[in-house]
Amino acid sequence: MKKKFRLNSSHWFCIIGLAPIIALYAYLRFIPIVKTMYISLFEWDLISANKPFVGLDNFVTLIQSEPFLMALKNTTIIAFGILIFAVPGSLIIASMLHKGVRFKAWYEALYFLPVITPMVPVAVTWKWMLDSQHGLFNYFLSFFGVPPQAWLFDPVLAVVSVIMMTVWKTIGYNMIIFLVGMTGISKEYYEAAALDGATGVKGFRYITLPLLKPITVFVSIITLIHGYNVFSQIYILASDIQGSPGYVVRVLVYDMIENAFRYYKMGYASAEAVVLFLIVLVLTLAQLWLAKDNTTSRKGAKR
Repeated sequence: MKKKFRLNSSHWFCIIGLAPIIALYAYLRFIPIVKTMYISLFEWDLISANKPFVGLDNFVTLIQSEPFLMALKNTTIIAFGILIFAVPGSLIIASMLHKGVRFKAWYEALYFLPVITPMVPVAVTWKWMLDSQHGLFNYFLSFFGVPPQAWLFDPVLAVVSVIMMTVWKTIGYNMIIFLVGMTGISKEYYEAAALDGATGVKGFRYITLPLLKPITVFVSIITLIHGYNVFSQIYILASDIQGSPGYVVRVLVYDMIENAFRYYKMGYASAEAVVLFLIVLVLTLAQLWLAKDNTTSRKGAKR
């Protein structure tokens, strides 16, 4: 017979200790999410007392809205661009530092410094460096005979600029997470692999990468979430052109804020927030499923 599970004093201690934190997290996170989903079903503004129920009309309007589709496209390109460069780049840097180099602590601090630097002064600095007339980027390109580029006005270059800055800003955080994961890998795995000739790149491919899969999934999810919530750097870098008809670097968060607090279309903006939430949720579940599927496949192969 199975023993009935009973809560002892240590269990109650953990429950009582975590209850205030869980309650605060629910108040700040879960309740606003539910409230946003509720508002998205209404024609809700900040002025009128009458808020008629419109069902899914806000979502239908979203699909037919050119600014929203442009914002969704730009946000997706930026998010996956950051993912493609930030995750492999941070993994390579972490691998090189993990092997042991002189002044390792200084390199870690140097890479992590952009992470703890506030976004606003960083974005202002990058805006100056990307200036089409007096920026450092065009100054360095002039040595190779490349003409000045309109980094913040050309649709393609504006997106590339945002990706470059965000990768530079976040790569240090991912590097630290990967370093922690590599430190937890036992040296016995590498010693056993070395006996079979799996050293250097082979050791990294067959030992480090498989054992870092949970860390890689976590870093990828966090990077994608940050990518889809990008706002501050775009607002500062391209604040002069956000209202232009072309919507050069318009993103979802900016579109939400503009519709909610400029045009007072809270129901429409809440529908955008729900769409953003669902996109991030689906991508997160997909990555977790892929990681779980790969882990299950490896266990079956071992048997």
